[in-house]
Parts: sequence; C-alpha cells; structure tokens
Amino acid sequence: MSRRVILAALAAGSVVWFALVVLAPDLPPALAAIVYGIGGVVCHQRPERSFHWHGAQLAVCARCTGIYLGACTTALLAPLPPSLYARWAGPPARLARLLAVAALPMAATLAAEWTGVWLPSSIARAATGVLLGAAVALVVTAALAIHYGECLPRTADEPRRPRRRQPQTRI
Repeated sequence: MSRRVILAALAAGSVVWFALVVLAPDLPPALAAIVYGIGGVVCHQRPERSFHWHGAQLAVCARCTGIYLGACTTALLAPLPPSLYARWAGPPARLARLLAVAALPMAATLAAEWTGVWLPSSIARAATGVLLGAAVALVVTAALAIHYGECLPRTADEPRRPRRRQPQTRI
C-alpha cells in the first residue's frame, strides 16, 4: 500500500470519527449507540464536562472532542508532499519536544482541576485537547510521510541504504 493511500485513509478516518462524535445526537439510534459505546471506552463522558448539541450530549467529553478536532484538522494536511513535512516537522527529537510542549497546557488544566485550584470550562478543556491532538497527528503523519519507505520490507538482493542524517535544528 502506498504512503499516499495510508495518509489519505488516516485523514478520512479522523474526519469520519470526528463527524460521528459531533453528530452522534442526530444519528439513527443504532449507529448512535455504537458511537456512544466506542466513546465510552475511551472517555468518561461526564455530562457536565461535555458539549451538547440540540440538547443532547456529544459522544465524548469536551477535552476528547478537542483532541479529535486537532487530530482531524492536522490529518487533513497529510496529502502535502513529504518534502514539506521534512522542512517543518524536523528530526524526531524536535517532534518529541513538540509533543511535550503541546501536552503542557492539558497537564496544567488537569493539575489545576484535580487540586481544586481551578475548574476549567469546556472551552478551555477543548482548547488544550486541540493542541495535543494536532501535535499527535502531526507526529504520526510526519512519520508516515518522511519515514514510510524505511518501514517497507526489502528484497534479499536490495542493499540497505544508509540513513541520511537530518540537520539538527533547535526550536
């Protein structure tokens, strides 16, 4: 399977899942039950921490909705040429730092919430989720776009290519 097909499937899957999560209150009951059931496996689904649509709770909480929105938005960038990912995604260490920085706002709101210092709104929870979801999707799509060829099995007569060193850049 080609890199483009995998990236397109990733983008399509994230868009479909986000649409199902948001539209779950308006879906036919059998499909809505499946979406809410899957949502219940990955999310606490507490009503006071969830967005509501037409008076009904979405399939996941506000933070998870934000994560899926961020991932969906970033995954839509997947069809970009791999050379563009190589320019702004950078080496793995940079991507790891990006993930850590993107997780900080969510960690701060969770710590404030758990200690009772601050009870963030659903909007604040979703905003921190968007940051983390976008960063995770960027790492996944960049890894597939840049390093996909390295993951393919080689034939016995194909020589091993030396890895190109990426220039080390600081954020």
